[in-house]
Amino acid sequence: MKIIVSGSLAYDRIMNFPGYFKDHIIPEKIHVLNVCFQVNEMKEKFGGTAGNIAYALTLMGQKPLISATVGRDYHRYFEWLGENGISTEKIRTIENEFTASAYITTDRADNQITGFHPGAMKYSSLLDFDKLDPRDTLMIVSPGNLEDMVEYPAACKARGIDYIFDPGQSLPMLAVKDLVQCLEGCRILIANDYELDMILGKTGMDREALLKRAEAVIVTLGELGSRLFTRGGEICIPAAKPKAVKDPTGAGDSYRGGLISGLVQGLAIEQCARMGSVCASFAVECVGTQEYRFSFQEFNERFNGVRG
Repeated sequence: MKIIVSGSLAYDRIMNFPGYFKDHIIPEKIHVLNVCFQVNEMKEKFGGTAGNIAYALTLMGQKPLISATVGRDYHRYFEWLGENGISTEKIRTIENEFTASAYITTDRADNQITGFHPGAMKYSSLLDFDKLDPRDTLMIVSPGNLEDMVEYPAACKARGIDYIFDPGQSLPMLAVKDLVQCLEGCRILIANDYELDMILGKTGMDREALLKRAEAVIVTLGELGSRLFTRGGEICIPAAKPKAVKDPTGAGDSYRGGLISGLVQGLAIEQCARMGSVCASFAVECVGTQEYRFSFQEFNERFNGVRG
């Protein structure tokens, strides 16, 4: 089955400040803030929701296609995707923009200041739905270009393509009518507990009303696992235990990769959610969202430990 991953591609520039932000901010002068933090290192990581999910899917043995945009500085990212066997066929290049970038500075207390430049993400990826076979396609619509997030679910419904809706950090920017339209008819809505509360608050729905629109809802809860809601009831999915937790960033995208891998194999949704938990447990063991790896044997050993 063809897997289309719609979302973002981005460079994450991660910097560490050896002191504390609070020591350089005068509270009574916050209205005229002018500060400079000299960092002691910077690391560039490959990120973005589409890149992260596709990476996880590839580790699971799938061949996803990314629907996203990149800027004129795309070369390093394309090299990385090529090294990992991930197709760039449906990625659109915007030559007069830079690829989306996040600049994240963390101090000694783990406080963070982030600047985000959308760059090429301001443009639609212009996915050609007429070239997709509805009987053999599953799509996930994850945070990225806002126009795509609204229009791609409608395009899927018009053609009978199954899709997963994953609004994530784009929720505040989605109009209520657009959000409701995207929820209507999706195969799965996936969100963390904060995002689900935001969805319910914005739409005025309760979970029962939500399940009349989405076939299933998955709520991720970090180290507490996840919960699967269907019209038949609720199932608690335990978290898989990592060897160590070094960086939780990107674990949610990894969860989605594991989940989708099970879905395209025709497995029961509960089993797919457990696969998501296991995939996420490997992601948190590394700093960066596309740094982890595992063998099928390692995955199966961890999976067998959480399926009971």
